[in-house]
Amino acid sequence: MEHTLRAALIDWLRSGPAPLDALNAVEEEAPLRTAPPWLGLVAGASVDWSTKTQAGREIRLALELHTRGGEADGDATLVRAIHARIEDLPRLQDGFHIASIRFLRARAERRERNTRSTLIEYRFRVLEV
Repeated sequence: MEHTLRAALIDWLRSGPAPLDALNAVEEEAPLRTAPPWLGLVAGASVDWSTKTQAGREIRLALELHTRGGEADGDATLVRAIHARIEDLPRLQDGFHIASIRFLRARAERRERNTRSTLIEYRFRVLEV
């Protein structure tokens, strides 16, 4: 379920409307040679979330947005669009059903050469169908 969810989320974010269509890449891990802005699914962990009758997982995923710019609020529109797109991920997927999607935390920082990074973490609770 974990790998299938990761693939579904990447595809869903890649097909997003503006301003997500301005991303140069949406990839698993950091793209090797892509100019900002890009979004990478950089970490994941899962634990059992099964019931008596269904297999299930609680899956935590971290996405990292890399942009360029000097303004602290310059990424606000793009970050809001990422959050909205994740929340709208269709709950019924191939092989599993997403019972809940919950935002956990975010962290933003300015990096060298006028770049910025925003780490966004979510929890997905899924049940096998």
